Amino acid sequence: MNGLPNNATIVEVGSRDGFQNLPDFIPTDVKIKSIEKIIESGVKDVEVTSFVNPKAVPQMADASEVASAIIGKYGNRPGMRFIALIPNARGAESAVKCGITTVSIVISASESHNKANVNRTVSESLAALRDIAESFPSLAVRLDIATALGCPFEGKVPEKDVLSLVANALDIGVREIVLCDTIGVADPLSVDSLTRAALKEVGGHCPIALHLHDTRGMGVANTYAGMLNGIEKFEASIGGLGGCPFAPGAAGNTATEDVLNMLTCMGVETGIDMGRYMEALRYVQANIKSDLTSHMAKVVV
Repeated sequence: MNGLPNNATIVEVGSRDGFQNLPDFIPTDVKIKSIEKIIESGVKDVEVTSFVNPKAVPQMADASEVASAIIGKYGNRPGMRFIALIPNARGAESAVKCGITTVSIVISASESHNKANVNRTVSESLAALRDIAESFPSLAVRLDIATALGCPFEGKVPEKDVLSLVANALDIGVREIVLCDTIGVADPLSVDSLTRAALKEVGGHCPIALHLHDTRGMGVANTYAGMLNGIEKFEASIGGLGGCPFAPGAAGNTATEDVLNMLTCMGVETGIDMGRYMEALRYVQANIKSDLTSHMAKVVV
């Protein structure tokens, strides 16, 4: 393990990964307002929505409206990056129409989870990824490798399976790779091992980010382990919203405000104002979900 970076990037995924798991539909104006408050705190990387079939994910039925509103207001702000999750070429088309320039595509490192999640083999998903990357050259494509640190069906996933996906992503021309602890079973040592191996595999040709869950209370510790190896991008969700349908009852993503608090205390620059971010958090508590799982949500600051 090495020293800490001077700077780190937090990619806010609450407005997609967090919101989509909530059973009651969040009014579109509330979604937009919450994203605006997050952006006004200094967050520059935001996963704003997901262009999926609204029959499958009703919460994302207003994806185009949300994305268009946010890009229309902040699209010219320097350094902003708006991301959308897409499952297929139709989702890519919808994203492009709204002005999205960066998309994420999920492929699981374990065959059983990939079949359960998207009803495809890993090979079929890789073929679809290549097709999207080639058909939409204007899009910066990110690969989210789900179950990279553990699968609900297969248990520990061999590193070689994760690294095989990394190698395929590089060959396809993916712009960024996200290692995902989908059900929150990782520990600092497993994060240390996988991030070292993945960084060696990419050889500096592609940035690697971490997407960690806090199911067993190790989200922040695992973030720290990744940082010590040189990982500088971390996906996190406001209030710890989110989760996985294959980990029922568990806490969701690592909370942005918990990660931000740790980084701020350690002197790692993020460009995000903690006080302003807490204002966004209070808005989410008041208008979307009051019982948040994060630690900072319970702190009076």
